[in-house]
Amino acid sequence: MVCGSTQGIGLAIAKELAFLGASCTLMARNEETLATAVASLAHDAGQEHGFIVADFSDRAEVELAVQKHVGRTTVHILVNNTGGPPAGSITDASPDIFLRYFEQHIAVNQVLAMACLDGMKTAHYGRIINIVSTSVRIPIDNLGVSNTIRGATASWAKTWSNEVGQFGITVNNVLPGFTKTERLNALIQNIATRKGVEVAVVAAQMAADVPARRFGEADEIAAYAAFLATPAAAYINGTSVPVDGGRTGAI
Repeated sequence: MVCGSTQGIGLAIAKELAFLGASCTLMARNEETLATAVASLAHDAGQEHGFIVADFSDRAEVELAVQKHVGRTTVHILVNNTGGPPAGSITDASPDIFLRYFEQHIAVNQVLAMACLDGMKTAHYGRIINIVSTSVRIPIDNLGVSNTIRGATASWAKTWSNEVGQFGITVNNVLPGFTKTERLNALIQNIATRKGVEVAVVAAQMAADVPARRFGEADEIAAYAAFLATPAAAYINGTSVPVDGGRTGAI
C-alpha cells in the first residue's frame, strides 16, 4: 500500500515496487489520477494492482477505507507518504495548522499502521516506510510547521520500530533532500517571491548547496525505499536515512 502515490515520490515508489514484482494498492484522494497511476504500473509478474480513494485530511474516511481493504488482503508493505505543510516561519504559524498536519501525518499514519499490523504479525513480515524529510536531522529555513511535524513523525516511527521489531516488522524513515517534485517547485517559488528574485536564481543557489550539485530524481528516492521493503533489509530498523546528494550537514 503506497500513500500519496499519484505523482512524485509516491508514484515513483509504486512503480519501483511493481517493477520488482509487488502487487500495489495506491491510496490518494483523486480517483481519476489514481486510475491513471495504476495503469502505469508494471504487471509482468502477474501482479494485481488497485487503488483506494481516501483524503488524508479526513481520518475517519481513511480508517474506513483501510479497514475494508485489510479485510480482503494482507498488507506486507506500507508506505506512508503525504503532502507536507506549506512554507512559512514558525513564528507566523497559527496553532491550528499544527493540529491540522499532526492529524494528517501522525494520526493517519497511526490508523494505517494499526490496520496493517495484525496481518504483518501473522506473516512475520512487515515493512512500514515513511517518506519524511531531511529536516528530521537539521531544520530547514522557512519550513517551521513542516520541521515540527516531520520531527514528530520520526519519533513516532522510532517508537513503533522498538515495539514491532520482534515480529519481523521494520519501521524506517526515508529523508528526501531537494527532489524534483511539485513540492520543491512550490518551495522555490515561495523563496523567490519572498526574496524578490528570479526562480531560476533560487533553484541554482539551492542546487549549488548540494555536494552532488543537482536536485534528486524521484526514482532515486524510490530505489532506497524499495530496498527497505525487501528481505535484504530485514536487519535495518528504526533508522532515518537521508537520500539527499550529501546535503545534510550532519553525520
